[in-house]
Amino acid sequence: MRVPARGLTFDVRAGGPDGGAVVLLHGFPQHGGEWDAVVPALHAAGLRTYAPDQRGYSPDARPAGVAGYRLPELVADAVAVLDALGVDAAHVVGHDWGAIVAWALAARHPERVRTLTAVSVPHPAAFGYALTADRAQRARSAYMALFRRAGLAERVLLAWRGAVLRRLLAGVGDSARVARYAGPMLLPGALTGALNWYRAMAGRDLKEVGPVPVPTSYVWSDRDVAVGRTAAQACARHVSGDYRFVVLAGVSHWIPDRAPGPLAEAILARVRGAG
Repeated sequence: MRVPARGLTFDVRAGGPDGGAVVLLHGFPQHGGEWDAVVPALHAAGLRTYAPDQRGYSPDARPAGVAGYRLPELVADAVAVLDALGVDAAHVVGHDWGAIVAWALAARHPERVRTLTAVSVPHPAAFGYALTADRAQRARSAYMALFRRAGLAERVLLAWRGAVLRRLLAGVGDSARVARYAGPMLLPGALTGALNWYRAMAGRDLKEVGPVPVPTSYVWSDRDVAVGRTAAQACARHVSGDYRFVVLAGVSHWIPDRAPGPLAEAILARVRGAG
């Protein structure tokens, strides 16, 4: 379905019965289809799911200019999509960059978030602490410097018909799954829209994300090359609501693709635990 919001139009994968709403926010460089293996269990539990292709990923929600991709804009999109769908409050799930949007949404608009399940990326304050305190986390995050370089990042990732981009995505699974995510990024303007999230990333925006008061689960995998244990364990300090830390052993960063069953179980446990 196509959802108009804030003068843009978002492509949204919707499904399931008319039960409680779950909004699923994808990460880089994927799209709402990253949740396809997760949603059947949620539908079986009576939940209705909405997985939008976010700003920069939906072709008709791809504004020019880096400033349009700052975190407050991404959060405002999420609120506007909820409004357009007629959803007062949803269970919110986010992976990677989608997790950052979900953290900020839950902190700034807790009345719109029934529960939060953040996947892979912890609360921005926990991540910031790890960047300061943990040399290994700084090394894990070094790739961001490239992604913030306009033009250069596109040339590197799209070289040899996207070979580098496909290598980045290799952890999601077989070649068909890699192609499913890489293909849209090869279209004109798409990769720039996705990379603008990194280019618009501002310390002041991340620091303004306060403690999260809603029931929250943070799902982290111990083979995540992007987020280490220091950041993961610091996350609890920034949730004032009921909090659960779920560790998936032997799983890489691409949790929705590589461990959809355990992830669905964690989401449902959080949803049911909220009463």
